[in-house]
This record gives sequence, C-alpha cells and structure tokens, in this order.
Amino acid sequence: MKLKTFTGGLHPPDNKQWSSHKAIEDCPLPEQLLIPLSQHIGLPADPCVKPGDRVKKGQPVGLAKGFVSVPVHASTSGEVLAVEPRPHPSGRDLPAVVLAPDGADEWVDGITAARCEDLSPDQMRERIRAAGVVGMGGATFPAHVKLSPPAEKPIDTLILNGVECEPYLTADHRLMLEEPQRILAGIAVMQKVLGVSRVFIGIEANKPDAIAILQKLCAGTGIEVVPLAVKFPQGAEKQLIKAITGREVPSGGLPMDVGLVVQNVGTAAAIDDAVTHGRPLIERICTVTGPGVAEPKNLRVRIGTPLAHLVAHCGGLAGDPAKIIMGGPMMGMAQLSLAVPATRGTSGLLLFRENELSLCPEGPCIRCGRCVRVCPAQLLPTTIAAYARLERIGEAEEYGAMDCIECGCCTYTCPAAIPLVQSIRSGKAAILAKRRKG
Repeated sequence: MKLKTFTGGLHPPDNKQWSSHKAIEDCPLPEQLLIPLSQHIGLPADPCVKPGDRVKKGQPVGLAKGFVSVPVHASTSGEVLAVEPRPHPSGRDLPAVVLAPDGADEWVDGITAARCEDLSPDQMRERIRAAGVVGMGGATFPAHVKLSPPAEKPIDTLILNGVECEPYLTADHRLMLEEPQRILAGIAVMQKVLGVSRVFIGIEANKPDAIAILQKLCAGTGIEVVPLAVKFPQGAEKQLIKAITGREVPSGGLPMDVGLVVQNVGTAAAIDDAVTHGRPLIERICTVTGPGVAEPKNLRVRIGTPLAHLVAHCGGLAGDPAKIIMGGPMMGMAQLSLAVPATRGTSGLLLFRENELSLCPEGPCIRCGRCVRVCPAQLLPTTIAAYARLERIGEAEEYGAMDCIECGCCTYTCPAAIPLVQSIRSGKAAILAKRRKG
C-alpha cells in the first residue's frame, strides 16, 4: 500500500531507538517547582497566589487573562515560596510561581468526574478551558479556542496527530502504546463538541505497533487510522491535512477554513482528563534523550520540574553538554541551562556533547535549489532569507515569508550551512512589527 504524504520535506535520521522501547516512568517531584505563568500561546496567566500561601494539587495559581489564554495550576500540594521572574524556555526570566512540595500530593477539593453524555458541548469546552488544556505537540495553543470555531466555518473532520516526526522524540509513541484508551476517550469528547463523525488518526509508518493497537481499538467506530510516509515535517498541521484529506489550507488561513480541526494525541488524552475526570493539566510525558544523557527515558513529568531534575532521574549527564534542546532538533528551542523548568509544551529534552555537533562555517549560496525541493510550504527559502537579511521586508512578504512554518528543512539541507530559517524567522518578526505599526 502506498503511504500518504505531502510535497517536499526530508527524512533526517530519526534516532528514536534510544527511547522508543522505554516504558513511561513517573519522574519524582523535585525540591522546588518553577511553574511559569506563560506556557501557552496567548496572554500569560495572572498570578492569584502570594508567598506563604499553601496550595493543593490542581489549584489555580494563575488565572486566564482573556479568551486566548488559560489558567495555570499547582502541580502538587505545598507552599508558595515566591512569585517572581525565573528562567524560562524563551531565554528570558519570566514570572513564575515557585512552589515547595509538601510530600502529601493532595488534590484540591472540587475535582469532579463527569460522563461525556451528560454534558453539553459548551460545558465540555468550559471544563477544557478551566483545566488549562493546550496543544501538547509543542505549539501550546489553547484547546478550547480550537474547539470553538465560528458558526460560518462548520467543521466536518477531526484529525488526531500521532505522527511525532521530530527525530529523537518518542513521548507520543509511548502514549499511543500504553494509554490508547485515554486518546479514544478524548476523541469522543471532541466529536461531541464539534459535532463531527469523520475522524482520522495520522501515524507515521515507523510506529507499526502503535498503528496496529489503534486500528484494533478503532475497528467498528468509524475512526480511521492512516499510516503515513516517514518524512519530516509530516506532523505539521497543513502538511498533515494535505496528506490525509488532500485539502489545502489557504495562505494565511487556518484548518477551520477548510472544515478541519487538528489536535495532538497527547492533547486528546489531556482533554479526557479534563472533561471526564475533572483534572487540570499539571503533567505531561517528555522524552529525555540524546548521547549527552546517561539513560534515555520517557518520563511523566510535573509541570515546573527543572530540567536538571529530569536529567538526574535519567542517570545524570554523560559528559559536558555542549547543546541543550527543549523539543526536537528540527524545531525545538536551544536552552541556556538546565535550570529552566518543564512546561506544558515540553515534549522532549535533548542533550548533545561537543563531538556530536557538526559546526560548519557559513558559505555563499550556490543556487543548488535543495532548499526549494524540500520546502513543505513550496516557497523559495533562499530568496526570502536574502531579502530578510537586507531588511527588504516588503519583498520578503511578497515571496510568502509568512507562510513559512519554520520547520528547518531548508537549513538542514543547505550545503553552504546558511541559517535560512533563522533569517526567515527574523523577517517574519519584522513583517509583524510593521503590521502592528499600521
């Protein structure tokens, strides 16, 4: 059977063998949790606790500031030590709630279970919002917003993203193998919220065990499990939609413009926790891997756990780390230190030693066209990057800079080692700044 896919992309070594066979382990609580108030797309949460307060597991410590925002919750019970700027994955110090666990791990009162059939779509959306559920694939877009399409944009199809195309990462793979029922329960919630019956689960063909398990569980339900070609960035929303349905999201548009909603499999599990069990999003599965860590693992991590604590639970460092990446190597963010905490978007932690890094000096563009061939958005990366570097923002915008999904394929394949995606990202920021000024 020919596997479905999209135009462009590439297949870097996946390096998933380090952790794909490792069952999910619970990471013990650290001495302190640093719970950022900004760990989602949209306005950061407003703190609603102060130093000296005692909080319980699941209690809000930050309240949403608008529709595109979500509350933040205590990951365990304990004492609030401070509400102050602390290291953040963005590279800056941002406001966080510093919490000292008391060891009781006691849930806050009022956590109530519910049956999907007893709740209206609006009640479900509110439980999802109140639980702080965001996109668990790394984008961290508030889930309740995605599940609230305007009336003029009816949704007919739901796609679950189980692709996990980033090299090294295996958190979603393990979730599909070990806890598939949570995913299916989350799908049932989203089907009722959106009023759809057409559902696909996209999974890359390098996860045949996950495909087999979900195909067996979905038999007779109307949910179709779609095996996909192993190619990066197969899990990007627009590329996943194109591969599975053939629909093309217009330039500047959203999946809802073509009648679709896409959610990560981890998000589906978090939605089940929120709606069925009343539990807020206070933990996630994270892959800790790479040659710079002694024993790669898939860990269930409380939000706010310092990265150093994750590494310690994986046997410590295997040499001095020369590069720390939160997320995957293609689209993840390099980190300044292991003092940064895990957030709702921390799908992975990668550690590399100096001898594993390939550092090449930048050379001149030789017009080979490799970046054009691999671009999943069918752009001219080298042209856009050149205009961005010359601060010719208008031309960069005309050539479709805002359609770049920043997947990194162009930079990865460039024989001249030109940091194309970084230049395009800079150009996009300049375009947005220009638009804000009017």
